[in-house]
Amino acid sequence: MTLKILQFGATGQLAREVIRAAPAARATVQALSRAEVDVTDRDAVLQAIATTDADLVLNATAFGDVDGAESRQAAAFAINGEAPGFMAEACERRGLPLIHISTDSVFDGEKDGPYVEADPTRPISAYGASKRAGEVAVLERAPRAAVVRTSWLFSALGRNFLQIMLGLREHPSVQVVADQHGRPTASADLARFLLATAPRWVQAGAGDEAWGLLHFANAGDTTRLGMARAIFQIAGGAAPELVPTTTAAFNAAAARPVNAELDCARLNAVFGVTPRPWREALEEVMAEMRETAA
Repeated sequence: MTLKILQFGATGQLAREVIRAAPAARATVQALSRAEVDVTDRDAVLQAIATTDADLVLNATAFGDVDGAESRQAAAFAINGEAPGFMAEACERRGLPLIHISTDSVFDGEKDGPYVEADPTRPISAYGASKRAGEVAVLERAPRAAVVRTSWLFSALGRNFLQIMLGLREHPSVQVVADQHGRPTASADLARFLLATAPRWVQAGAGDEAWGLLHFANAGDTTRLGMARAIFQIAGGAAPELVPTTTAAFNAAAARPVNAELDCARLNAVFGVTPRPWREALEEVMAEMRETAA
């Protein structure tokens, strides 16, 4: 039996990885871009879900410009905060499960140790606050909903830290933040988990432990600087000098949590899944990039 997924989002790195991995998972994905459905339009979202024959709804779209959210807060909250609530409302009406993707940015980064799902959320940026609003909207309105938080997504597709670093390869030196640490996560790994788990979510009733908050991140803690070093080590050849800097000195528009590490113990306890080390996933992604470029 082929599982049918209605996905909001078609061009982001995670959305594209889900589409790419779907055939191997015996799933079909109807991916809706914002041009096809304006997720800030409640009626349009309700109509899309009311008329779907999908078994599950996945929200993989977001206002992802962390710094831009500071000056465009209305747009960020409309897409990240209000739209997921529309999806939850429609899914509750249809009795469909909803999987919503969230972020480590809902935390303030001040905890000494990895964040678990039950830790208090204290976002320190407009982006983080908008994503937390989306979490609340989903969990309050849909009894069969899972909010999957992830961190530091990278992929061969789309714009992300891996692509940014490789784009700076010809520079003599590059400043990289050394005091932010977290767990880099391959978008492809998260996509495969979502697809593999979809049949359980489709069958699970309200109250099942499969619902609620969930963390998914590749194993191993590192810094942005540590990830950059790994990228250039794996790439080989000439590389820029990596100059450590601080979050404060970088002077970005939006504050970032210096500790973005997510604990994935619940992921293992409920689903029996332990994500592989981030470096192993990074090596695989970069090997694929080399093959594609050849």
